[in-house]
Amino acid sequence: MKNVSVIGAGTMGNGIAHVFAQSGFAVTLVDVNTAQLEKALQTITKNLDRQVSKGTVTEAQKADALQHIKTCDDLAGGVKDADLVVEAATENTELKLKIFRQLDEAAPAGAILASNTSSISITKIAAVTKRPGKVIGMHFMNPVPVMKLVEIINGYATDNSVTDTIVELSRQLGKVPCVVNDYPGFIANKILMPMINEAICSLYEGIAGVASIDTIMKLGMAHPMGPLQLADFIGLDVCLSILNVLYEGFGNPKYAPCPLLVNMVMAGKLGVKSGEGFYTYTPGSKDLVVSSRFRY
Repeated sequence: MKNVSVIGAGTMGNGIAHVFAQSGFAVTLVDVNTAQLEKALQTITKNLDRQVSKGTVTEAQKADALQHIKTCDDLAGGVKDADLVVEAATENTELKLKIFRQLDEAAPAGAILASNTSSISITKIAAVTKRPGKVIGMHFMNPVPVMKLVEIINGYATDNSVTDTIVELSRQLGKVPCVVNDYPGFIANKILMPMINEAICSLYEGIAGVASIDTIMKLGMAHPMGPLQLADFIGLDVCLSILNVLYEGFGNPKYAPCPLLVNMVMAGKLGVKSGEGFYTYTPGSKDLVVSSRFRY
């Protein structure tokens, strides 16, 4: 396996391209938005510069990684030589199904098609292709160059040989693969999102403020980041989408999104990406400031 195509040049896509290129794979980063491709290359360069400053890579290794990445704004052209395609588009079911239909037509017959989805059914995605045995989930954690985990999700029809290949490939990237089965939220978000939702409910019910909730979980439970700050970092719209997948998939009211989360998403308060969520975010500032909406 030498040629990897990454579909989507956003935060996850550029991170995935980064780690594959750094491990010596020929990477084609595909996005219909050429400006997004340029921004992705700038981000990858910046992140490699950070690694150089920390002494984890050399200038020569940085240059080599960048030489392993090319960009393409045409999906068919971007996957025609791929051994592996990793889809990292927006967490939207219909969009992913559309992409996988196109990938199935355009990618070589032997190529493995992987999705970086954090909650959408791999079985459902695989069902729109003619190669369900070669479809698998490869859920990287954000930020991809830093986080070690890759959650590997077997669809109902995923071949064992494909799973073995992706497990070994993840190890080649310096990641720790964990294999799970295809049920709503998989493992990472089936456990994480109810915790985040409960933190939001605790705020909604007036039990404690933003800073108290996050501090209790950081200092009392040894979490590196409080659940409300983490929700901001993930994106409140993404959290809501995943909770809806869990709620609809299991039909259990314990997964019902908190009304406060629903309102914040409707109001466009999405966390870091919008500049305000449970905290406010000022470009260039590292200070963590609770949103004025929750200062009580």
